[in-house]
Parts: sequence; structure tokens; C-alpha cells
Amino acid sequence: MNLDFSQIVPYIPFILKGIWVTLKFVIIAIIFGFLLGTILSLFKISSNKALNWIGKVYTSIFRGTPLILQLMLIYFAIPQLTGYDIQPFLASILAFGLNSAAYVSEIIRAGIQAVDKGQTEAAQALGVPYRLMMKDIILPQAFKNILPALMNEFVTLTKESALVSTIGYLDLMRRAQVVGADTYRNFEPLIFVGLIYWLMIMVLTTMGRIVERRMKFSD
Repeated sequence: MNLDFSQIVPYIPFILKGIWVTLKFVIIAIIFGFLLGTILSLFKISSNKALNWIGKVYTSIFRGTPLILQLMLIYFAIPQLTGYDIQPFLASILAFGLNSAAYVSEIIRAGIQAVDKGQTEAAQALGVPYRLMMKDIILPQAFKNILPALMNEFVTLTKESALVSTIGYLDLMRRAQVVGADTYRNFEPLIFVGLIYWLMIMVLTTMGRIVERRMKFSD
């Protein structure tokens, strides 16, 4: 086998910088997606038909089309339609955040509806306002139940982040491609970056299990 990892050693610092570059937009996108997803989940369980319809249509569109298509539309269509030259970083946050919100909204909706109805009935009987009931009673219980699913969404988002290399964003995958083009050796940098992705996912998974365990013990 014609393998020589020594040739990519000088490029290791360049590749490693891609870890923070990748995590930076993923963290912002997941926060954006979580906040928007929470709002959409409340739309879906609302008695207001208009809000309910908005939540369902949004989820249908973003779950029914490929993430890479959404990324391309945001990155290429926004400059064409508005004249604003959007940067790859912002386009990545918008695409991944909007896409994640659709999945997060379904996770949170299921978590809310899984909470014992007696909790809602008791709060209503005590005259607790809807907003406070959701914030202090229903959502805290729902989040404990859906934490594994939310962590899985975070892990999935981190793996799918490699798609941003298609718009020139210098994430881990793009840096591997740059090194491959410079050294005329693609296998070694791709394997090295693949190992970094695997380690990142293992760390995130372990962190999720620790948080989940602590929340169970706090019951």
C-alpha cells in the first residue's frame, strides 16, 4: 500500500484549527435550532389553527428536502435575490439551524405530549397561567425525557457539518481537501480528519451520557 502519513505532518496544525472552526458554527446552529424548534413545538400543540399550520408546514418543508439543497439555496439564492453577499459561516448557521429546528420541534413536541396530562390539569385547576405552566412545569419534565434525542440531534449535526465544505467554508473536511490538493495525496488527510470526527463524536456522546445520568439521579 502506498501510504505515507509523514507527508501530512506539516499540515496537522492547519487541519486541527478546523476543529474549532467546525464546532463554532455547529454550536451556534444548534442553539439557534433549539430556540426556534422550541417555538415551533409550541405552535404545533397550540389550539390556534394558524400557528399549528405554520409549525406543520415548516417541519414538512425542512424535513422533506435535503440539507445540502437548503444550504445551497441560502448560499447562492440570497445574493441573487437580495444582492447581499452572504458569507459561508452565516449561510452554514442559517441552513443547519433552520434544518435542525424542524427535527428539534418534533422531539420537543413528543416530549411535551408525553408528560402526564394530570400535570396540566393540576396546574390549570390552580390557576397557573399557560406561559408559567409550560416554563416551570411541563418543559422541564419534557426535557428530561427528550435529552437523549436532543444529544443525538447534536451528534448528527456535527457529522453533517462536513457538507459546508461544498460552499468553501474552511471546516475540517475542507481543510482535508486543501491538504489533499496540495500534497496530491487524498487518502491520508481524509483518514486523519475521519479520526478527528470520530473522536469528537465519542466525546459528545460521553458528555451526553454524563448529563443524562446526572439528570436521572436528580429526580
